[in-house]
Amino acid sequence: MRHRGVLLLALPWPIAAAAADTRPFTVDTLWTVKRVGVPLLSPDGTQVVYSLGTYDADENRVLADLWMVPLAGGMPRRLTAHRASDGTPDFSPDGTRLVFVSRRDADKAAQLYLLPLAGGEPERLTDMPMDVATPRFLPDGKRIVFASHVIAGAESPEETKKALEAREKNKVKAHVTEDRLFRFWDRWLTDQEFPHLFVVDIETHKVTDLLSGSKRLFGLQAGEASYDVSPDGKTIAFEANASEAPYPVLNTDIFVVPVDGGAVRNLTASNPAQDSDPVWSPDGKTIAYGLEKKAEGWPDHTRLGTIDFASGAATILTEALDASASGWQWTPDGAQIVFAAEVRGRSNLYAVPSAGGSAREVHRGGTVAGIAVARDGQVAFQRNDLDRPPEVAAIKLDGSGFRYVTTTNDGLMAATAMGPVREMTFKGASNDDVQMFVVYPPGFDETKKYPLVQLIHGGPVGTFGDSWSFRWHPHAFAAPGYVVAMVNFHGSSSFGQAWVDSILGAHPDKPFTDVMKATDHLIAQGHVDPARLAAAGGSYGGFLVNWIEGHTDRFKALVSHAGVYSLLGQSASDTYFGRQHSYGGYPHTNLANIERWTPNRFAANFKTPMLVLHGERDFRVPVGQGLELYGVLKTKGVPARLVYYPDENHWILKGQNAKHWYGEVLGWLARWLK
Repeated sequence: MRHRGVLLLALPWPIAAAAADTRPFTVDTLWTVKRVGVPLLSPDGTQVVYSLGTYDADENRVLADLWMVPLAGGMPRRLTAHRASDGTPDFSPDGTRLVFVSRRDADKAAQLYLLPLAGGEPERLTDMPMDVATPRFLPDGKRIVFASHVIAGAESPEETKKALEAREKNKVKAHVTEDRLFRFWDRWLTDQEFPHLFVVDIETHKVTDLLSGSKRLFGLQAGEASYDVSPDGKTIAFEANASEAPYPVLNTDIFVVPVDGGAVRNLTASNPAQDSDPVWSPDGKTIAYGLEKKAEGWPDHTRLGTIDFASGAATILTEALDASASGWQWTPDGAQIVFAAEVRGRSNLYAVPSAGGSAREVHRGGTVAGIAVARDGQVAFQRNDLDRPPEVAAIKLDGSGFRYVTTTNDGLMAATAMGPVREMTFKGASNDDVQMFVVYPPGFDETKKYPLVQLIHGGPVGTFGDSWSFRWHPHAFAAPGYVVAMVNFHGSSSFGQAWVDSILGAHPDKPFTDVMKATDHLIAQGHVDPARLAAAGGSYGGFLVNWIEGHTDRFKALVSHAGVYSLLGQSASDTYFGRQHSYGGYPHTNLANIERWTPNRFAANFKTPMLVLHGERDFRVPVGQGLELYGVLKTKGVPARLVYYPDENHWILKGQNAKHWYGEVLGWLARWLK
């Protein structure tokens, strides 16, 4: 459905104007919001366990405990209380115990802890040399599967511990490689650390490696593992990269391994593109998974499919949806699969018959994550939107009975003044309809004109959607008195595959036009001062800001965070896979096209004051990009400011640094817009 200037659904607290008994939304408000995790349902489906995180300024991190609340509603009960971050819990099959991950007291790495729900202190189950992750009980209730890393050649946790100690003592810290893939986000992959799946016996604490000798990568994030245990407890399905070093391609497949030992088998070797996130059906005969069709890093969308475990036959269930599916879970009877899909800037809840048929919408609006389906058909999930932080919600499978199971932050939000949010559609590049969200300042007065801040999202296969974020929070940008626009330009996700493909080979062209036409659209409405315009973006958003710097002088100020300045320089990025599609070729195949669309070739036009921010540990957009941009700006005499974080990566994640980042960005905007 197309919306033109329609006010979003009203929420139970006042947001349209600053009331006398509310406080203005500030960056500090973000750090008082408690962080509700995704739900875990008890085996009988009556209880929900979730993590609840609180930012601790002294620790400079979020500390999280586990809580439990009846799915039907009631008072939450705290399960853990420790100055640590407890997370990723799993129920024992009989519902009497919880296993979770935490790093406590003298732990040098995150370990598994077992908590009896009848009372008592958690028991540590493991003493692994490297962080553990994603524990899952086996059906016998006596053993737990988990993921951790080992050093190649070290065939036991004890040997890995010795290898880590030897590495620490070694005076030579060089990284040496001949691999195409050798680092990721902020982590070097040259240390021969590989993820494995393990089983720990609860009684004896004996740990068994199920993937001994494996050198396959799972997800490339540290601690990331996507796997599921079959209902009979005999087989584990997991996602891993199909190729080993030197990693000529990145292509994940679905593998299976017997729990009691045996050969690893690839179920999706026939698909050259990505396969991901296996989930067993209740009867153990079928595996739901995600698949793409286009290989070699093409920005394809994820379809939901199934694999027959006996025959290997695959079926695609959501081809007609033209949207990326995620977070799928089976209903207890196996008849349907519930999943989330991002459509027009919102992550909605859907259900599709597992035997095939049309997907139907169960819940629309906001952003959905962490789906869990109860025996009675109720669906629990984490939900958030532009005005409401994440909470646990529930709905019936027929779409009725939506409610919030937790209301952790309602009091805070009711006491906070936030401006209205509107969704708009305007004519952009190629005269196509382009969608955007607009956030107005508290106390917004339609008779006045306000400065405009264009927030430009990263990706570009991403979206500025109806979701709550602790980074680039639009209400934090609007609160000082700005109209904030978030354009889902050509190339954004959630508007179909053709929309994504429309910018390949000319990365900044249509998005730049979309942002400029969005600016014109808002000025024409009469609420924006055309003499006070700014644009800010990170990653691809920073790239587009850098392009704006060389192609218009309409803006009074620009903010480029971790922005690409030189497309040639992105050869140093951690994953240079798929860039031939985005850039229209490699430097050795189509240099002319890369040169045509790179911001640094237009430095002669730079004149708009710019704030440049970058993290030293950013391997996705290496820090040299920001430093080179800043050097050129200063050489030209353009007002510029550099903010450099030696302990951050592509994102500014540490609490104190994040507050400082907001202070710098908002301070720069105030300097040029007020």
